[in-house]
Amino acid sequence: MAQTSGAGKSDESKAISGSSSAPARLADENSDGKTTISSTVVQKIAGMATREISGVHSLGGGVSRAFGALRERIPGAGTVSTSGVAVEVGEKQAAIDLDVVVEYGAGIVELARAVRRNVITAVERMTGLEVIEVNIAVNDIHLPDEDEDTTAQSRVE
Repeated sequence: MAQTSGAGKSDESKAISGSSSAPARLADENSDGKTTISSTVVQKIAGMATREISGVHSLGGGVSRAFGALRERIPGAGTVSTSGVAVEVGEKQAAIDLDVVVEYGAGIVELARAVRRNVITAVERMTGLEVIEVNIAVNDIHLPDEDEDTTAQSRVE
């Protein structure tokens, strides 16, 4: 059964961090052809824009950070820049959810505003999609002495 109108079908998809087969979505169409932008592209742009803000330590909650750390140890696996970023992308709009770990001492409310502003600006400028919302969950705070835990001596020999 062929559809002649797109009014009855849902053109939204949800891309969860790490998904590699996220469907592409229509962003621009004219008589010369169409341009599609994968939801993975939106995830990567949002992730990079988030990391640009001072006070953001990392993206992802406890589980996704643990998998990310494990993935980094596998030769050739590389790092996933979409960890902690989930997006819903439609034909003309995008909604973004971020899981953020902030540095101790950072003003969380101001940091969230700066992240939201930077993500919206970057995604809209690079993709032409309208960002309708950026939800930010601050899942953890990075303490300065947490980096020193790896260098601490063992109590047992």
